[in-house]
Amino acid sequence: MSVATTTSSRPATARRTTIGLKILMAGTGLVFVGYLLLHMFGNLKALAGEEAFNDYAENLRTVGEPFLPYAGLLWIVRVVLLLSLVGHAYAAYSLWARAGSARRTKYAAVKTAARTAWMRWGGTFLLLFVVWHLLQFTIVKFSVNADKQGPDVQQNPYELVVASFQVPWNTLIYVLAMVALAFHLSHGVFSASQTLGLTGSAQAYRRAKLLGHAVAVVIVGGFLVPPFAILFGLIK
Repeated sequence: MSVATTTSSRPATARRTTIGLKILMAGTGLVFVGYLLLHMFGNLKALAGEEAFNDYAENLRTVGEPFLPYAGLLWIVRVVLLLSLVGHAYAAYSLWARAGSARRTKYAAVKTAARTAWMRWGGTFLLLFVVWHLLQFTIVKFSVNADKQGPDVQQNPYELVVASFQVPWNTLIYVLAMVALAFHLSHGVFSASQTLGLTGSAQAYRRAKLLGHAVAVVIVGGFLVPPFAILFGLIK
């Protein structure tokens, strides 16, 4: 094989790898969008009161019975989300490492670098927040509210959520995570549309941009309603 043939095959392989990573990132991102919509719907149950929220939390563990064991579907969802998270993070960091070689002009390079930095550090913050969130509400189940402690709070999903968001600094962490999520969703949904070939015309391009903004507003807005309602005493 000649040197020219070998050299030309390398960019082709790199392009195929980049496309594969983008598809992986888009696919796993869509999994997260679907999950976030369902999770947002569940969180809004807090507006209906303790019984409605706790019934929802318990029903998540009994879906699929007796075909599935108790909490069986919940564990399937967790495994799918974990695999999606690993795939999404791998694709994201791999693509960011390749981003420099794709810059064409100084202006484009500045825009790309700024957007990449936002996505990289915002995504990293979201990852850390997810760990904190899971520890607080799923794995360990602890209250950061010094006035509300003990098994009656830890084993009661509604009480645990209310107690936690009555603490301003904990709510602030949540709000910052939602800001990062809004940017991530807005850009991510648009990028996924591009990857899937849904932005071939100027109209489709604008529609994808609008869809990204709409998804971010709906999901983040829905997630912010319960903690603010709790913080300002509308939910007790």
